[in-house]
Amino acid sequence: MNDATTLTLYLGAIGLLVIGIAGLVLARHLFRVVMALAIAEAGANLLLVLTGFRWDAVAPILTGADRAPMVDPVPQALVLTAIVIGVGVQALALALGIRLRQAYGTLDLRLIRARMVEEIDGAAGLAPAGSRDRPAGERPLPPPRPAALPREARP
Repeated sequence: MNDATTLTLYLGAIGLLVIGIAGLVLARHLFRVVMALAIAEAGANLLLVLTGFRWDAVAPILTGADRAPMVDPVPQALVLTAIVIGVGVQALALALGIRLRQAYGTLDLRLIRARMVEEIDGAAGLAPAGSRDRPAGERPLPPPRPAALPREARP
C-alpha cells in the first residue's frame, strides 16, 4: 500500500509540474500564465517534500523517538522557503499585470507586445514594421531574364 501511495503522490507531483509547464508555454493570457506558474510551483514543492519523506520515519522535532528513523528536514525547510518566495513572485506578477491592464487595456500577451512595439517605434520615430512574410525586393518586379538555351539547341 505504501508503494502505491508513494507512486500516486509522485505521479501527482509530476502531473502538476507538467500542467504548469504546459500552461506557461501555451497560455497567452497573463493571469493564466501566473496561475500556471503557481501550479508548477506546487508540483515542484510536492516533489521536493516527497524526496525527503519516509513512511516509517518520525518528524525530527519529536522527542522520545531516539531510535526511530527521522524524516529529512532539509527538503521541508526548502519548501517553506520556496512557498514564501513563490507568494512574493505571484504578488509581484499580479501587480505588474494590473499595471499592464491599466496601460494597454488587455492581458493578452500578444496584444501587449504589439502595442509596446508600436509605442517604442513611435517614440523612436520609426515606421511600423510590415509583415514578416513580405517578399524581398521592390515592386513591381523586374522582367524575368530569358533562360539560356543548351548548345545543341542554338542556331
